[in-house]
Amino acid sequence: MHDVKQLVAEVLKETADMLAAGNPPIQAKVGITLLGSEHGVAEVLAGAETAQRQLGDVKVVAIGPADVKTQLTLVPADSDEACHAKMDELLAAGELDAAVTMHYNFPIGVATVGLVVTPGRGDKMFIASTTGTAATDRVEAMVRSAVHGIAAAKAFGITKPTVGILNVDGARQVERCLTEMQARGYEIYFAASGRSDGGVIMRGNDLLTGTPQVMVTDSLTGNLLMKLFSAYTTGGSYESLGYGYGPGVGEGYHKIIHIISRASGAPVIANAIHYAAVMAKGRLTEVAAKEIAAAGKAGLKDIAKPQCGQQQASVKKAPPKKIVSEQIAGIDVLELDQAQQLLWAGGIYAETGMGCTGPIILVAPEDLAPARVILQENHILVAG
Repeated sequence: MHDVKQLVAEVLKETADMLAAGNPPIQAKVGITLLGSEHGVAEVLAGAETAQRQLGDVKVVAIGPADVKTQLTLVPADSDEACHAKMDELLAAGELDAAVTMHYNFPIGVATVGLVVTPGRGDKMFIASTTGTAATDRVEAMVRSAVHGIAAAKAFGITKPTVGILNVDGARQVERCLTEMQARGYEIYFAASGRSDGGVIMRGNDLLTGTPQVMVTDSLTGNLLMKLFSAYTTGGSYESLGYGYGPGVGEGYHKIIHIISRASGAPVIANAIHYAAVMAKGRLTEVAAKEIAAAGKAGLKDIAKPQCGQQQASVKKAPPKKIVSEQIAGIDVLELDQAQQLLWAGGIYAETGMGCTGPIILVAPEDLAPARVILQENHILVAG
């Protein structure tokens, strides 16, 4: 059994041993939670152990059941909640530089940037975004995701990543926003579609050939694309290709937490740990902060907000803060802020978030029932 102090001691000892032996020191410590996979703990562990064998300067730390047999350092945790609590603790203490997990809820404003290998030419392509949401408005979220995708690509080592916008609802508005930001001084390099008419709006063909290095889309479409790219050779139940759904990126977010799916197999899990390690070495959070600041100077908020076509709810004062552990799902993302405001007005402290299945409201256990009533009476939540 290992606690945080034991983990620190082990890392220091291994670093000293490596230096004494002339081996490269550990440059990144990446945690992996073992519970939650549809393929079982053994599959996740196989991916983690593969990553450890392949990545000489990375220490992989497993977080999961105490009876697991592995050569990896094991931090005991017996449930999804306990795994995430231990993972967050180790990240906060600096004992992990990044982590890979499933079922993690990001706050609104944070969305993940996936990484796939495109079948047409074998090129890597970032998909921004794949889970979470960068904003509650579709267009603003995609504009912000473009910035987040550029940050992830730069942290990966691509100095001038090219950007394309997938031809989905709102793509033209996103193009106008990004073009105006470029005119105001934001450094962005647009890709041109491989189709004969060119342009920054990408077609399905461009997905397959990896025309842009960063493909911008809404997170639900991005999530579907990740599943297709990851499992098109296996029939869908086992994700065998790519690097996972990626790290959460957002303004003021200072953790590197990388998402994999319950259907992710050992090859994807190993690649996800690699991706997370590269993000840690590339200082993703620092790169993202600089990129978001640069976009802000070019008018990110002013440019994107008018595209929303949606009136922003007036901000009401929040009730006293509580520990929120109960989730209310089934709320449309466009009504998430309104739902929070209604609960605050009713004296219930609530936070917004994005779970694996969509938007959620988080409340304290004692507030769960009355919160549901308020949301149902205001037609935000369907009764039942």
